[in-house]
Amino acid sequence: MRLSAYAMGLVLIFGAAVGAGRVIGPDRQPEAAPPHAGGHAPAGETAAAAHMPGGLQIAQDGYRLSPATTRLAVGAEQPLAFQVLGPDGKPVTDYTENHDKDLHLIVVRRDMSGYQHVHPALGTDGTWSVPFRVDTPGQYRVLADFQPSTAPEAMTLGFDVPAPGDYQPVALPAPAVTAEVDGYTVTLDGDLRTGALGFTVSRDGRPVTDLEPYLGALGHLVVLREGDLAYLHVHPASEDALAFQAEVPSPGVYRLYLDFQHAGKVRTAEFTAATAGVTPPPAPTASASSGGHGSDGHTHD
Repeated sequence: MRLSAYAMGLVLIFGAAVGAGRVIGPDRQPEAAPPHAGGHAPAGETAAAAHMPGGLQIAQDGYRLSPATTRLAVGAEQPLAFQVLGPDGKPVTDYTENHDKDLHLIVVRRDMSGYQHVHPALGTDGTWSVPFRVDTPGQYRVLADFQPSTAPEAMTLGFDVPAPGDYQPVALPAPAVTAEVDGYTVTLDGDLRTGALGFTVSRDGRPVTDLEPYLGALGHLVVLREGDLAYLHVHPASEDALAFQAEVPSPGVYRLYLDFQHAGKVRTAEFTAATAGVTPPPAPTASASSGGHGSDGHTHD
């Protein structure tokens, strides 16, 4: 009788456990989501990486800048030199020409002053070099715009080089629709909200209608983003007008540098522009470069 009562108790306990299990459900962990095939990032991250603005990296797609110049001397001309190393680690010596040059070099101080657009010479060992001078101390960004012959498209890589001394940052000028340079008045028509930017050049109150081709185009426009100097190099949409279509990578404040040639000399007009919803820094007037290179007053090479 005692054994029978014990057995009956086990049956009742087991039945209660089964019923509770049906109510609560099985003790199962959720299955982990399968990893992306091949270790790829999610689509959004891949798209973001594919649209990285130019000039923010020192290396891309196996190519890397290797600076030979580690500092600049204020007021003294010296070689600015570097190499482009290929995926095999060797200096690149063969390039695809873009706008009459194998490589365009932009140098600008981190506060977006002292802009220079030069074209270094390529040595047989793959070293690019150009005589270079800055007139003010500070940290300078060197942006190389080029296309190796084995690369499918052009790329822009960059590195910083200091000019030691008492660095005094210059406030970014406020947006303005006109800029003065060497007696020329350059007028901006358009804004960054649409990306359609048009420029006209006048002198002594009369339009300049005989601008000369420079590097295979009527003008060249470099656009840099405030803060990180993200880079755009834009060329005219037509052969007979300074009309550009510039798609900036994000909302923000930008500096526009327009190169144009007249009477055998290249000059640069500078503008500050902001996208909708972004308030640019206050400043009384817009500045323009002297001799085509901001406050440094150098000539184009």
